Amino acid sequence: MTRTELAAAVNQAIDELFPDQNNKADEVDGRWIGALERGDHSWPSVKRRAGLRDALGVSTDADIGLHIARGQNLAGATGLPRQPAVIDTSTPHPARRYNYWLGGKDHFAADRESGDAIAAAFPTVPTGARENRAFLRRVVRYLARNGIRQFLDIGTGLPVPDNTHEIAQRISPLSRVLYVDNDPIVLTHARALLTGDPRGRTGYLQADLHDPQSILTSVELRETLSLDEPVGLLLVSVLPFLHDDNQVLAIVRQLLDALPSDSYLAVSHFTMDYVTGAARAAYQKMYDEGRADARARPEATFRQFFQGLDLIEPGIVSVNDWHPEDLDNPNRPSAADLFNHAAVGRVP
Repeated sequence: MTRTELAAAVNQAIDELFPDQNNKADEVDGRWIGALERGDHSWPSVKRRAGLRDALGVSTDADIGLHIARGQNLAGATGLPRQPAVIDTSTPHPARRYNYWLGGKDHFAADRESGDAIAAAFPTVPTGARENRAFLRRVVRYLARNGIRQFLDIGTGLPVPDNTHEIAQRISPLSRVLYVDNDPIVLTHARALLTGDPRGRTGYLQADLHDPQSILTSVELRETLSLDEPVGLLLVSVLPFLHDDNQVLAIVRQLLDALPSDSYLAVSHFTMDYVTGAARAAYQKMYDEGRADARARPEATFRQFFQGLDLIEPGIVSVNDWHPEDLDNPNRPSAADLFNHAAVGRVP
């Protein structure tokens, strides 16, 4: 059975085992199966584990290779204790590759090789990484100045100067921030470095965006944020790593449905909308060959993340054109250099 065939069998099993439920957020694809085989995922959701067991004709999680001893993060598994996570240095990880592009020190050979291969095809990608980080800083300042005192930062990446809680707590020391990422290295650094103003609160959760329910029901979220008050949901350069369009839209909707009115959604997302046909073809070849793990999406799909929200001016723009601070810079990069849409929307 190929990975694609197994993924289809798992999805069918989930629908049969959980009828009359919205199972979109738990659907899997061949790439997800491959990542699971490599141990790149946190503990799969209840539905996914049940679907895997049914598709493979086994009765226990151990029968499908899901052992606590593998070191997977078990935060989303009901009744199971937390275990130390194993750091896989042989497979490139987006957070560590991003850190490499930003000039950080927390990366390994596989991350550097992947980053160099992508940058060889698209030399301005590291500039795009820096502009994404600048977008995050501008968004947090904007939301904090407009009264947001809670932030859910998913796919936070490795700590660098001016993290979300530092920006927000400079404006209001009472600000509360929950960081979410699935990389054990990020967890290790976050625990050591992400200590905020004691008048506010800063928390960290190791979890997988593929399982939003594990985020929304986590102890860490309950201890850090209140979903009865507005939240700034930050999904900066993380959604491209969820490859199925229906799944990613369902996940964003599930997160938004948990937030009250006057919350905000901020998203930046990899796109090929601003480049030529030759560049698009080069990207597609790398993606098809597995040398690029970020899914590019057009504006039409990006806009669906904000369905039902009030878009904040200037709407959907290139990442460096959202409330820019460097319009007088003669060396300001163009949209074609950055490969990223960006927007912010308010929950009515």
